[in-house]
Amino acid sequence: MFLSKRIMKMATVAAIGFGTLSSLRANEYDFGSIGIVRLTRAAATVYVIGRHYKKSLYNTGLDKKSEEYIAKKSEAHSFGAKKLLQLCCANKGVYIKVGQHIGALDYLLPKEYVTTMRILHNSAPESSFMDVLTILREDFKCDPNAIFSSIEERPLGTASLAQVHEARLKNGNKVAVKVQHRSVKTNSYVDLKTMEALVRITSWCFPEFKFDWLVEETRKNIPKELDFKLEGKNADKVRILFKDYSWLHVPQVYWDLTSNRVLTMEFIEGGHVNDLNYYQKYKIDPYDVSDKLGKLYSRMIFIHGFVHSDPHPGNIMVRRTSASQTQVVLLDHGLYAELSDNFRWEYSKLWLAILNKDKVAMKKNCTKLGVRDLYGLLACMVSGRSWETIMRGVQNTNYDSKEKELFQKEMPDLLPKITEVLAKVDRHMLLILKTNDLIRSIEYNLNTHSRMMAFREMSTCCVKAVYGEKLKYSVSRLSKWTIMAQEKWTLFKIVVYYAYLSLVQFDVRKFLSII
Repeated sequence: MFLSKRIMKMATVAAIGFGTLSSLRANEYDFGSIGIVRLTRAAATVYVIGRHYKKSLYNTGLDKKSEEYIAKKSEAHSFGAKKLLQLCCANKGVYIKVGQHIGALDYLLPKEYVTTMRILHNSAPESSFMDVLTILREDFKCDPNAIFSSIEERPLGTASLAQVHEARLKNGNKVAVKVQHRSVKTNSYVDLKTMEALVRITSWCFPEFKFDWLVEETRKNIPKELDFKLEGKNADKVRILFKDYSWLHVPQVYWDLTSNRVLTMEFIEGGHVNDLNYYQKYKIDPYDVSDKLGKLYSRMIFIHGFVHSDPHPGNIMVRRTSASQTQVVLLDHGLYAELSDNFRWEYSKLWLAILNKDKVAMKKNCTKLGVRDLYGLLACMVSGRSWETIMRGVQNTNYDSKEKELFQKEMPDLLPKITEVLAKVDRHMLLILKTNDLIRSIEYNLNTHSRMMAFREMSTCCVKAVYGEKLKYSVSRLSKWTIMAQEKWTLFKIVVYYAYLSLVQFDVRKFLSII
């Protein structure tokens, strides 16, 4: 018996040692990348954050409405956000992707977390140039010098899963080479399992918070984002869908220099979409850019159902192509939401209900999207506006910093309810909410959030989507003609309404209660 136990212990130690050695070899002998090290680091961070909240906030006995409690809560959020950022930067990969998702939920999470994690959108840890060259050698089976006449050692930008380097081909063409971080795919499986366990622990400690949706979405999306050939196909698809938009540019893909881990694209000069100094230097109109983004994303969501779902400032550029035209350049096509027709139709109806201030329709549409009793909260999450503003009319009520501050102040108090909505709502909605928040954040930074053109374009696309559903299920030629005539009349009334609204504040129900 003693001998058998001793043999079992030795076998266990050997198995652990072999597993650790295998993990080390896969991660180029980086001890910080070993699964058990990453797991321990994550568990320790969760413990430290939880203990801090309990000690500095929950056990104080303070009145939750008091100024002292509010100040302590902000301090606890700041502490937790900094610790979480440190964890993301240490574990990299999938952790940074989750951190970026948190940094995108500008209207749904405490501002301390959003502001702290937003740094990951433009400043993620980078891989060594040696790792970059190794991947190029492994994927193309030759020395990188045989492909490129030059390649810059310092990356142009670093993201959660990859980094981009400027290079020149032998024919002199300048290209952007996106290279996957070497260990990210190896670590992704362990990281997702770790996150799943940590979320379960958090849910057990704090039953009112449900974050399973975040792990589920990450698990579903990471394999897609790690396939750079799929990203190239997405870029080609969106270029074809919007080929009539001369103001939209999607960089061409060099397919002969693209693999699952390497994506070689046309190099584009320009400025980030939120760089106001660049706008001023090249005399670019922020309202023009906002209108184009509104048109692009409205058609992606409501018409095509194929939505670029990571529109943070690092992934959208602007450039002046002529004296009269500004071009929007769409980068990073790794994550797209592919919406079903049923979701598009119901989401379109929900927006029309919000624009109409129609509570009955909102409840009906939210129920079909998976949320019934919390329909008002979902309407606020979708629009990024308070319930009071929705009831006054979002398109004829200017959005200012006071409303944003009030919204951000009140929404975190509803976090248990928000997580309940996110756990119940149609899965397509999760990427749409992220996309909405990122676009709103860009508009706010450009100070163009009060414009009405966005609502006009959205109303137009929603109407087209709703009548598209009716056309699909109509059976007779007469009914099709009737539906098309109704659609044209409705679109005409929208044009008239917004033309009038630009002069006089008016009740939207008089023109939009038509569906």
